[in-house]
Amino acid sequence: MRFHLLNIYPAIFDSYLNESILKRAQEKKVAEFKTHNLRDWADDKHKTVDDAPYSGGAGMLMKIEPLYKALKDIKKLNKKAGLKRKIILTSAGGKKWTQALAQKYSNLDEIILVCGRYEGVDARIKKFIDEEISIGDYVLTGGELPALTIVDSIVRLLPGVLGNSQSVIEESHSEKGILEYPQYTRPEIFVANGKKYPVPKILLSGDHQKIREWQKKQMKKS
Repeated sequence: MRFHLLNIYPAIFDSYLNESILKRAQEKKVAEFKTHNLRDWADDKHKTVDDAPYSGGAGMLMKIEPLYKALKDIKKLNKKAGLKRKIILTSAGGKKWTQALAQKYSNLDEIILVCGRYEGVDARIKKFIDEEISIGDYVLTGGELPALTIVDSIVRLLPGVLGNSQSVIEESHSEKGILEYPQYTRPEIFVANGKKYPVPKILLSGDHQKIREWQKKQMKKS
């Protein structure tokens, strides 16, 4: 699966995309990440990608021309017949990102993520994207963190990425409204400030059926 990340600070992505599970996904050739600097599609010598809004007010807006040209060129990079692709704009006003959407999008071949900056993006961009996505009811400096959140939540669902495929089945939100049961590891008894915090005895019993029943009872509805 290929991800294109379009913004004005592409180096922001370097560290996160090249560590841990996302790095493993690239090494296994399960996922591929391409970063693009929007300024490469600006026409003037200053590589300007923003301008003042017609309505006035504080802040600047990302211009439509470089965004349109960038999307047009990026789409040309893959002309595969029957390509399943989505173009997403990260936006505070977009649809809320969920695990169900991550699972749905994990079946795509390619995703192009447009990361907003400044006070937002010229609204005409909506004519050239498939979806606006928000990761929560708050405002961030730019769309890079939402883009990485979207990428991470999708990539870990791709076959062969996680060491144990069962992980994505039993974790939180794998079913709507369900949160994962509590888990414990060594030591069996943890002591802090003179107080003992033991692991639940059922998990030490070796009775797998009873353990599974306990886990199901412990799963919470969000």
